Amino acid sequence: MHIHVIHENPAWLEPLAKALDIEALPWRDWFLDRGVFDLSRPPPEGVFYNRMSASSHTRDHRYSAELTASVLAWLAGHGRRVVNGPRALDLEISKTRQYAALEAAGIRTPKTVLVAGKEHLVAAARRHFDGGPVILKPNRGGKGLGVRLFQTADALAGYLGSADYEPPVDGLHLLQEYVRAPQPLITRAEFIGGRFLYAVEVDTSDGFELCPADICVVEDAFCPASAEGDGVPRAKFTIIDDIDAGLKQRYGAFLAANGIEVAGIEFIADANGVFYTYDVNTNTNYNPDAEARAGRSAMTALARFLGGELAAQR
Repeated sequence: MHIHVIHENPAWLEPLAKALDIEALPWRDWFLDRGVFDLSRPPPEGVFYNRMSASSHTRDHRYSAELTASVLAWLAGHGRRVVNGPRALDLEISKTRQYAALEAAGIRTPKTVLVAGKEHLVAAARRHFDGGPVILKPNRGGKGLGVRLFQTADALAGYLGSADYEPPVDGLHLLQEYVRAPQPLITRAEFIGGRFLYAVEVDTSDGFELCPADICVVEDAFCPASAEGDGVPRAKFTIIDDIDAGLKQRYGAFLAANGIEVAGIEFIADANGVFYTYDVNTNTNYNPDAEARAGRSAMTALARFLGGELAAQR
């Protein structure tokens, strides 16, 4: 039997592939973009790890998420062991469904208004956010793509009328409260096997595209460019060992309730220390530079978790 890695981005697979090989685990690459699937026959045996990304459409894989949903249903129907199964994918591709699940678990999310129709955005910003500031984001995104901060509704209107406007792939926009943090930092808590591994502080000075993967460091110009008070460059990603105990417990319960075993959960604290959770990424990547500085390897931990699940199937 094998570990089957379901994905659509070879660049993001490379670190996991290396970790699986180092652990001498049998695995197969299952690239899901198109193909033919005989649903009258059973799928192969083994453990299936779903790494489908909400940003797959930005790599010309427009229907990969929809195809994966059907394949996961096929696997589940035959009782296969799936890590991050149908519910995880459902929350990965919809921020609105994420927020509903987070709130149901007692986890605070920022005030968010769902808008269907570009023509309603400016009026909604004026009505629900007193004209600004407001964050615009797609309901289905990934990597922080398409997330923009506007100080006023007029600035939002200017963007919507410009050539820079990016329509959301599912037609749904979100307007979200701008949480003012004492420092330009967000925190991303990493879980593997449903258990907290570590957290990463991310410097947001340069914007919202927060993908920590090595390939994103190149694509999104994420480099140690922000200087601290003594002039020493501040790393974009810095690993910390722990987060608030109560928040960590609620995150664990949320993941268990929704069948999510591997995830990065992003949150921000305001000036009063109130936590707001705004993203659950079930196709999580890890920053190699931050891990090297901290002497940690999440991909090794992930490979060993998957290896344990495979051993349990034998």
